[in-house]
Amino acid sequence: QVQLVESGGGSVQAGGSLTLSCAVSGFSIRLSPVAWFRQAPGKEWEAVATFSISGVRYGDSVRGRFRISRDVGKNTVSLEMNRLKPEDTGLYSCAAATSINPSEWQRRTKYDYWGQGTQVTVSS
Repeated sequence: QVQLVESGGGSVQAGGSLTLSCAVSGFSIRLSPVAWFRQAPGKEWEAVATFSISGVRYGDSVRGRFRISRDVGKNTVSLEMNRLKPEDTGLYSCAAATSINPSEWQRRTKYDYWGQGTQVTVSS
């Protein structure tokens, strides 16, 4: 059984930092793409970042502020978020796939496994 469990969410003031973690079990991330998505209240899901064998990619709104990394030995994926803004508020979920065309990394339907999410709230 594949499980993805996120942690590290919370409340922070604008300009602050948070690091999210996603523990993956039942599925190896060694050669598989993983990603973080987020959903702000009343908005569609947005692709935040991905880590795959073809490299790292970021959404336009977080590039330069967020950093995705992974620990293959621990089978975890992390998202370091810096210079947070109120518009970064939302539910953050990690996702994993057996394979994805790198050009499609922002499409939620391409991912096979999802976590329940962790809430991030940024106050101004």
